[in-house]
Amino acid sequence: MMEKDIGKINKNDMSDILLRIDDFGGRKGLTIREFITSDRYTGFTKSGVKIMAADFPKFKEMVNSITEEDMKQETPEEQSEQGQKTLENSEQEKEPAEVKVEKPGEPEESLPDY
Repeated sequence: MMEKDIGKINKNDMSDILLRIDDFGGRKGLTIREFITSDRYTGFTKSGVKIMAADFPKFKEMVNSITEEDMKQETPEEQSEQGQKTLENSEQEKEPAEVKVEKPGEPEESLPDY
């Protein structure tokens, strides 16, 4: 089995989000999972997703389409204004693209505990 750790993002004092390329079960893809470090347990949780290699170009395109402006924190005033959008404005927004994601924990497609 080929594994390549891409990186991690700190979630809180006890957990990180890890990105890894793997080919579990001969199915290559990008796995995004939570890794916990505690007195009781250290290792991956069952929480996570796998973006299959065939879907990765679409996933990358979707992530790259996100701008810094999209991720900007809104003030409470801006959130209040957004809650008052008209139906007409909402209908003009783009539909999100769809990417197939395997859900860990399903028996035939579960991810290994590393």
